[in-house]
Amino acid sequence: MRRIDRIVILTGAGISAESGLGTFRDEGGLWAQHRIEDVATPEAFIRDPALVHRFYNARRIQAADAQPNAAHQALARLQSDFAGDITLVTQNVDGLHEKAGAQAIHMHGELSRALCATCGHRWDAPPEMEVGEACPACSAPSARPDIVWFGEMPYHMDRIIEALHTCDLFAAIGTSGQVYPAAGFVEEARMAAAATVELNLRDSDMSHAFEDHITGPASKTVPTWVDRLLS
Repeated sequence: MRRIDRIVILTGAGISAESGLGTFRDEGGLWAQHRIEDVATPEAFIRDPALVHRFYNARRIQAADAQPNAAHQALARLQSDFAGDITLVTQNVDGLHEKAGAQAIHMHGELSRALCATCGHRWDAPPEMEVGEACPACSAPSARPDIVWFGEMPYHMDRIIEALHTCDLFAAIGTSGQVYPAAGFVEEARMAAAATVELNLRDSDMSHAFEDHITGPASKTVPTWVDRLLS
């Protein structure tokens, strides 16, 4: 039996869906009302910053009202109680891992943070951001959400890749397997001879790359999986 001392966990939008936060694929949600090209690229922000701010203001308010579900709470418990090392990486920008008591690497940024497009300074975002909001560091009127948009490099990649190359187990929870570089994390872990498991509501585009699969709602499957790791 393989000894598990270092675990890397990647979470995607599926883990927050049961907390009322929609995924890209959901019909009727915020994403369904907008094209990615209009709200989630640097070009969109240059073209129509008011629209981009309205979109992320709505997402920020929605996330602030959301509460972590049993899956978030289980991962916080795993991070607290596991004898080895847990690296929790999330594609989510909602802050629900932190609300549950966990510490996560936010590779796609955070709704609760603002970024200066001029000098790169970061600070806590107000509930609603406005066009031309000044950076508290350099005073440039170029504040934007601290979100990694399509076409931009995700944050903390060196740290994430290092963790993948030294882990014994890689788990992906609630991910679509469509967005790179996160979709390639399973291959990085496999090159390090790590065990791999996918926990998802249904097969993803990368399901074929995982050794093990656990299917079902995250609020049910993740606590059971965590109990098994801790037993």
